[in-house]
Amino acid sequence: MPKSREDYPCRCKKSWHGCKRIVLTGGPGAGKTAVLEMTRRAFCPHVAILPESAGIIFRGGFWRRSSRGAQKAAQRAIFYVQHELEQLVIDEKEAAIALCDRGSLDGLAYWPGSAASFFKNVHSSEEQELSRYQMVIHLRTPTLLTGYDHSNPLRVEDVEQALRIDEKVEAVWRRHPRRFIVESSKDFFAKAKIAIDLIEQEVPPCCRLL
Repeated sequence: MPKSREDYPCRCKKSWHGCKRIVLTGGPGAGKTAVLEMTRRAFCPHVAILPESAGIIFRGGFWRRSSRGAQKAAQRAIFYVQHELEQLVIDEKEAAIALCDRGSLDGLAYWPGSAASFFKNVHSSEEQELSRYQMVIHLRTPTLLTGYDHSNPLRVEDVEQALRIDEKVEAVWRRHPRRFIVESSKDFFAKAKIAIDLIEQEVPPCCRLL
């Protein structure tokens, strides 16, 4: 794998590739942030790394309360921010890949109610949301033995809670036709390499830094 995109600048001269949307998901502590940073270094700027919508919402001061109404409000806000981030990348017509730090269906794993009520609240359907993405990569949350990490200040879950969320996330994406599960490992770099190799398969040959 190349050292960084600065060391091997992209030689592609195309102005527009079309844009594939790829979701990188998983429960808390699965390693998404680290894999996204490694991806940022490994590929050219035609691979756009979208920020996590939940991070934008909560770092921006959105109330993070435990009531059902507050949880629903937060997930609606995250859903619509996710849609707009993706649309921004598509409208700019520069990126070949929009790599999403979670996708629009992740909110269902955190929704305090039925799937039907979630889709009613966001005015969509499971079929519509699944069809947005060409690939889903699920990084499994590690146990304490395989390296669960509490260092993220926005991470409020203990390992048991994180593993339950991971199972819910796995369930909401289960019907996607191109979903890949990357299991936890004590060797995080081996886990990350699997994810990055999957992403690389979707990058246009003209944009691969090889």
